[in-house]
Amino acid sequence: MPRHQASSTRILVTVALGLVSACSGAADDAGARDLDRATTTTTSPTTTTSQPPTTTAAPADPTALRPPAPATDPAALARQIADAEMTLREGTAGSLDLASASLAQQVAYRQLGVHPEWDVAVARALPPPLRDVAARHAAARREFRGMHVTLATTMPAWRIVSPAPEAALLAAYREAETTFHIPWQYLAAVNLVETGLGRIEGTSTAGAQGPMQFLPATWDAYGGGGDVHDPHDAIIGAARYLAANGGATDLDHALYRYNHSDRYVRGVHLYAALIAEHPRAFVAFYGWGIWYATDRGDLYLPVGYDEPAPLPVAEYLQRQ
Repeated sequence: MPRHQASSTRILVTVALGLVSACSGAADDAGARDLDRATTTTTSPTTTTSQPPTTTAAPADPTALRPPAPATDPAALARQIADAEMTLREGTAGSLDLASASLAQQVAYRQLGVHPEWDVAVARALPPPLRDVAARHAAARREFRGMHVTLATTMPAWRIVSPAPEAALLAAYREAETTFHIPWQYLAAVNLVETGLGRIEGTSTAGAQGPMQFLPATWDAYGGGGDVHDPHDAIIGAARYLAANGGATDLDHALYRYNHSDRYVRGVHLYAALIAEHPRAFVAFYGWGIWYATDRGDLYLPVGYDEPAPLPVAEYLQRQ
């Protein structure tokens, strides 16, 4: 989440997918809290400022789908990755198949992320063009997962909603890139990591709000008078903030200002590079769901999840 100056260690709140950065809790694919970590050098991947891809029909409403079970051995995991990537990359699948493939891809890379001992076997079993893709996905997953300090014992006070239309998000990223010279892939990656592209509605324990997770004072300074909850305004505000912190020439520094964690910086770089690597990579990310890391395991939060106050994980599971 962006702010004016460095802060002390904050509560980890990750989503994407289990990643999220500003909401409270431990979602680990869409939202990553910044933590005190030893600084290491990060290298920015080569990104392009090409036009965002022309998209096909948006993925089906995630409420109609649930993630598949993860593969339980390297060979099966390689097949799960390859099948999902083929569907997502060829561009001929319908919206329901795209949504299903996106969730399968997410599940597969989450599984690879927690099994580094499978890396070599999975790589050998994958088609050569997918080996580096899988390695970067696994690396990103490990960066954000590594930001967790403790697993949650309560479910978050969030609402999980469908994101803004894919075309609208892409248009906002491109407008922000044109105006502030921040590559659109990075804005998309930050949006993904912070709230799963806007799927998470909730205020963090630190008070951050909106799809790009701004603290009120920072939004007052960089929001341009817009609505922090509006996806377009929030994306423009994030680009303005990154540019003000030198993002046009030093994205490492600007991303670190956004979230004071070297793991966060590396993870965003990896996702941005994946989006730049293939014109349909963002289509896949658009279909990812929200996972929440708890002491009872990683729990999938479907669209329609709505808890007005924190709830013990055990009680939540009893309701399911």
